[in-house]
Amino acid sequence: MCGITAYRGPTSAASRARSALERLEYRGYDSAGIAARYVDGTALHVRTLNGVASLTDAVRSGESGMDATTSAIGHTRWATHGEVSERNAHPIEDCSGRLFLVHNGIIENADLLRAQLVADGHRFATDVDSEVIVHLLEQALRPGVGLGDALADIVTRLEGSWAIVALDSRSGSLAGTAHGSPLIFAEGEEGVYFASDVGAITPVVETFRVLEDDDVVEVDAAGMRWHRAGGSCRPRGLWPVPQTAYLSSKGRHRDHMGNEIDEQPAVARRVLEVLTPGIADGVLWRGAGLPPLDDVDRVTVIGCGTSLHAGRAVAGVFSRLGGLPTRTLVASEAAHEVWEPRTLVIALSQSGETADVLRALDGLPARGRTVLALTNNPSSTLARRADATLDCLAGPEIGVAATKTFVAQILTGACLALSGLSVSSRVDAMALDGDLRALAATPEALSAALDTWRGPAAKMAAEFVNAPGFLFIGRGSGLVYAAEGALKLKELSYRWTEHQPAGELKHGPLALVDAGTPVFVVDNGDPRLDVDVAEVLARGGRVLRVGERVLNVGGIPLHLPRTGPSWGPLETVVPLQMFARELALRLRRDVDKPRNLAKSVTVS
Repeated sequence: MCGITAYRGPTSAASRARSALERLEYRGYDSAGIAARYVDGTALHVRTLNGVASLTDAVRSGESGMDATTSAIGHTRWATHGEVSERNAHPIEDCSGRLFLVHNGIIENADLLRAQLVADGHRFATDVDSEVIVHLLEQALRPGVGLGDALADIVTRLEGSWAIVALDSRSGSLAGTAHGSPLIFAEGEEGVYFASDVGAITPVVETFRVLEDDDVVEVDAAGMRWHRAGGSCRPRGLWPVPQTAYLSSKGRHRDHMGNEIDEQPAVARRVLEVLTPGIADGVLWRGAGLPPLDDVDRVTVIGCGTSLHAGRAVAGVFSRLGGLPTRTLVASEAAHEVWEPRTLVIALSQSGETADVLRALDGLPARGRTVLALTNNPSSTLARRADATLDCLAGPEIGVAATKTFVAQILTGACLALSGLSVSSRVDAMALDGDLRALAATPEALSAALDTWRGPAAKMAAEFVNAPGFLFIGRGSGLVYAAEGALKLKELSYRWTEHQPAGELKHGPLALVDAGTPVFVVDNGDPRLDVDVAEVLARGGRVLRVGERVLNVGGIPLHLPRTGPSWGPLETVVPLQMFARELALRLRRDVDKPRNLAKSVTVS
């Protein structure tokens, strides 16, 4: 979940690493740091708890005149081992101050290695598991052994997951390796780069290479070398930087999240423009290399958090429209599931690097299943491990609490499902036509929701700024949007929220409702919701209903059931996102960087 950058080139290495690090700060913002080699062989080492921007002055002051830096590594941390403190920030250094190292992942045998290293005389300065790596490297870097060979040697003693980049401040050499955690390498016109995400270096490179597990890449004065423990290997194939990587959100808000919420209609249009031409005649489905749905007995969705909610909505297309049995699995709980043959597994991860999702795939049987990856990163580990991949086309999302990627995942998944169903024997032609018309209307529905709720969302946030907790309810296809609304609110406001099927209120959750309790109702047109709302009102709860259609007949509001698409009332998520953001801003929360969270969850 941490962000890693590194650069080697003729000049301004620390500044380049810092600039790349700014684009990775969404991966972790507990602390940040940079280590760099000056041309005279001395080192710059600076760490902070105040964000990447606070490193700017230290980097600039160290890069004037003869003090230019030629190699640098940077890190932005999401804490797993050791408290959030400057001493635990990366880069970590060895006993001599010669070697510096950044790490993303978890070293599971760190305690055992630490004890051995202390017995050998090494002095530890931090509480983090990562420090054992730099001391192991210190031991292995003997005369005649290069940095890359030393790194390849020591990782054979590690257990767990890692993306590592090391810097030898004496020679300026860099070496990187990965195992179960993402790391890429790229060559630009003015130097070479390592990063944990291509978004860090998008402005300066056109192509990149992905390190496979246990690859080691060394860059020194002699050039670049790819190898592994015990032998060499060829550089991996080149990936082009996706065009969507350049589409960062811009708008009227000072925070990224507000702009990304506003961008959702445009994201929907992009997805539909690219994918809807392939729905008819199953072109999109066959183009992905998926088996005919008539040969599939079950669809199983795997995901975490917002991606799991998106997967549930996509599963609704297969079940409600096609009558296919479906189930959704929380990835971190999938280890002991029993898998049926002829199962289509849809694995959803915005980053494509979610450790729990990748680990869930490890438990799949070798035969009798097909894995489809729905991800916003088509060069990710998930995409490379899947049998088929669909790019969600959302573009970079900087706000840690997902918004536009949720919408993109649902729409890409819905397009693919409709394509597969269109050439199967499972679907009713009239029902399919209704979903296709609803799909085409989605961008306008999202725009209308933005326009309609901008003022009311702010007003509601002001009204409930002191509310201690919130309840979200829905039925059928609306329940997943209640779940997503509750998740957004707890992520951003740090207030307790809960989502429940509306029919379950009377089986326990109604005890939470008191005078003034805010209860959000996601209306998908189910007429039974009126009874559930009445139960809340009878206890003095404050009902906030989204997605309803209302006609006034003789001055009396008449609630009309509305027939929505099989993936549910997607536009209802917009006011829930807006409310969560508005409330968080009033509580002076950082809506782009919620506490204890990070964007790419690469530890499990």
